Amino acid sequence: MKFVDEALITVEAGNGGAGCLSFRREKYIPRGGPDGGDGGDGGSVILLANENLNTLIDYRYQPRYRAENGSPGAGRNKTGSGGNDLVLKVPVGTTVYDDETNRLIGEVVCNGDAMVIANGGRGGLGNTRFKSSTNRAPRRTTSGSTGESFKLRLELRLLADVGLVGFPNAGKSTLISQLSAAKPKIADYPFTTLAPQLGVVSLAPHRNFVVTDIPGLIPGAAKGAGLGTRFLKHLTRTRILLHLVDVAPIDDGDPVDIVETIADELEQFSPALAARERWLVLNKVDLVDSDQREALIESLKVKFNWPFPVHVISGVTGEGCELLAYNLMTRLQMLASERREDPDAESAERVWLDRMAEEAHERIAELREQRRIQHKRNHRGDGDDDDDHAMEVIVVRD
Repeated sequence: MKFVDEALITVEAGNGGAGCLSFRREKYIPRGGPDGGDGGDGGSVILLANENLNTLIDYRYQPRYRAENGSPGAGRNKTGSGGNDLVLKVPVGTTVYDDETNRLIGEVVCNGDAMVIANGGRGGLGNTRFKSSTNRAPRRTTSGSTGESFKLRLELRLLADVGLVGFPNAGKSTLISQLSAAKPKIADYPFTTLAPQLGVVSLAPHRNFVVTDIPGLIPGAAKGAGLGTRFLKHLTRTRILLHLVDVAPIDDGDPVDIVETIADELEQFSPALAARERWLVLNKVDLVDSDQREALIESLKVKFNWPFPVHVISGVTGEGCELLAYNLMTRLQMLASERREDPDAESAERVWLDRMAEEAHERIAELREQRRIQHKRNHRGDGDDDDDHAMEVIVVRD
């Protein structure tokens, strides 16, 4: 199934039913007084998180949704039936923004989380409501109010504990296949991974974590180059980043320069994300001797004063992968314990996550607006940003 992590939808809640103008008319009771009932409330539109979904593709092809209107009131003080709520199921980790104001409306981060995104209109009042000591036969009623209507942008950000980041062909997909049961596409050309991949790393009963792999970054990714910017937002819910570096790149590039480039791209995209705990993982060490390995580690530590762990692995042979997985699990459990025991740590983490999400959203919105302006300048369209969703990748092989 095609992975779609953004969708524009229009939602309309139901209108309230009109109040009824009616008078009681029975045998021997010619003037029984008003008995018009109220109208029913309109249905609301509700977002519901469902753990069995992992894409927003359904909302790409059906962008308009409307809940039922409330029924009008009736005589004998009968209240009209309320309109049924419209429940839209979305993947866990979906965030909702008002597309016109860019305002954050909310998010659903746990299975079963529900959020009302458009409230139904209130039912109108029947003429019974206006009876008084001075007005025994009121002919006044009210119409139901109009339900809320919004144009919304749904954005899916995957929930994972660990995120992989690095250049194309750094071996991220190979590593995730070593650590978990996930089977991503693996090949010897760039951009084999075109959409985020999730894998569950299970070390023992009740000891597991989720890792996500996103398409590789290239220089200029923070400014829209390649595929990385579109998917970097999926790293904003991770606790730890794994910065994978190919120690023997096929273009003979300098691994030290590669580390610096990725760090710069993260900083431009989101300073909060760049400041996240980021482990350095030197991959493909089976292709270099031990002296080169140690020299590279030393040069990286000296140049960057790296404050976090440095691991040496081979995704192909599995060397160092098990140790990496156990160290990650230990660190994640330590972080979870700190948040449980210290309310301030939990609050600080929440603030950090919110800041990463806000910076990522603002950066992507900025790039989207730049593309829209460029689109108009080139007279190739009407400024619609459908190309945010479509993705064409041309791979050139020698």
